[in-house]
Amino acid sequence: MIEEIIANIDTEIEMLREISTYYRKLDNSSPSEAKLLYASIDALSTSIKILNNSIPKMLTQVSVAQKLSPREGIKFESIHFKIRDADVAVTLNTGDREVFLSKLSINEQLLKRLKKKQKIKEEKFEEFKATRGYLKVSNRFFLDTAQNLIKKGNFAPLSLTLKKANMDVLFSTYIAMMLFTTLIAFILSLFLAVFFLFFNFDFMLNSFPPISLASGSIISRIPYVILMPIFIPLIVFSMIYYYPSSEKDTLEKRIDQELPFAVIHMSAISGSGIEPSEIFKIIALSKEYPFLRKEIRKVMNQVNLYGYDLVTSLTNASKTTPSSKLAELFSGLSTTITSGGDLQNFFEKRSETLLLSYRLEREKFIKLAEAFMDIYISVVIAAPMIVMILLVIITASEAGSGFTSTQLGLGIVAIIGIINSFFLMFLKFKQPGD
Repeated sequence: MIEEIIANIDTEIEMLREISTYYRKLDNSSPSEAKLLYASIDALSTSIKILNNSIPKMLTQVSVAQKLSPREGIKFESIHFKIRDADVAVTLNTGDREVFLSKLSINEQLLKRLKKKQKIKEEKFEEFKATRGYLKVSNRFFLDTAQNLIKKGNFAPLSLTLKKANMDVLFSTYIAMMLFTTLIAFILSLFLAVFFLFFNFDFMLNSFPPISLASGSIISRIPYVILMPIFIPLIVFSMIYYYPSSEKDTLEKRIDQELPFAVIHMSAISGSGIEPSEIFKIIALSKEYPFLRKEIRKVMNQVNLYGYDLVTSLTNASKTTPSSKLAELFSGLSTTITSGGDLQNFFEKRSETLLLSYRLEREKFIKLAEAFMDIYISVVIAAPMIVMILLVIITASEAGSGFTSTQLGLGIVAIIGIINSFFLMFLKFKQPGD
């Protein structure tokens, strides 16, 4: 019976280790994961109690004066199961078998669900890699030119925008890529200009093949065709130049959406008297704020890697964060720390302000969506019906419209599609957050 007692105690130790592991995971777990962990801890705790209940009766079977054999009237059951992929055998009181196995089954099911959640939310960390592919080719042709332009002070605003957009590309490499892409666009526009100088393309697809030789004087076509090598490269250059700005605006919306709730979280943590750097560490490790924690990590990297104090790190991070609200939070927090103010009171006041702003933005967007719904009904539903009726009347009359019924139908469908796209893009642009 001594061997069975030792086996029970060893099993309890393994279960306690598992409970300790679950408690450590609670620090960085989401609310849904915390519920699963607490349920597993409860199931394992009940299993340990059942094992403990069997040990006193098993001890009564041990005697120095007589042979170690079970006494009559006391019955035990031996159960085999797996814990951490190891086969384990324990001895229980008769009648505790079903409860014990049910608790173990609950723990296994919760553990499987927890592993699935962790696989889905597993974060991938990638090392910073050297330029390759298209960026490497751009560097080969325009890196020196880009560096010379940067030294002269050109594109200075773009440098800060790239940092705020969190784009993993060097400033000089991005300028080289922008110049190289503009050159390619210029070459392609020259080919297009030559093509349209000698050929026509039927956009309405009235003829087959749609490409035909140009009629009329070539000289009269030059003023129109010559604009292609000018406007196409300018459009491409502008799109690449302003792309980081659009990325920054998107990040700002995402961060502003998470910020009120993160500040409430910070306020709750600061109430325990923890030092400020630990508050940022908890937020940086949390999975609840995927966009905000990248900005928090900028602060922690300056503290841990560069050796700056927290106030200096907050000041530096406020200059490169895409969100103006987060920049104000960093600046206010650095001032509060320097002056020795109450952090909990600071976070509480700031969270109230951010929550009020969050609600006002949502209400403003709802009113805007309602106004656009009325406009949409008028423009996209009523207007096409009126236009179709007018076109039918014009076609039936002797005046005619100059277009076939197929062309009119395709034209109306194209216009409706463009208007729908415009409405969707506008609402997406105005939306405060997903």
